Amino acid sequence: MTLLIMSFAAIVSTLIWYLNERARRNNISLLCFTYWGAALMWLVDAAAEYLEQGAKFFTPAVSDMVNDSFLGFSAVALGLVIWLVSVLFKDREHVFKK
Repeated sequence: MTLLIMSFAAIVSTLIWYLNERARRNNISLLCFTYWGAALMWLVDAAAEYLEQGAKFFTPAVSDMVNDSFLGFSAVALGLVIWLVSVLFKDREHVFKK
């Protein structure tokens, strides 16, 4: 679930970066790189788990799926917080100076 959630967040943030000029000015590329890096990390983790568990990898328990979902959404929120702090410190549109 973490891989799925993070991949979805990476795709959405990349589409926003590609389609919106204002988002590019607000450094959404940091968010894209953060999400793609996390998705790549969880892809490697899933491959390692598959090599270790075999076919049992595809039948997780419900509690494991809930825990993985919570971890995935927490990672998305952490990425958003990191990006928001970056935007606030750079203040490209001089909102805080006004």
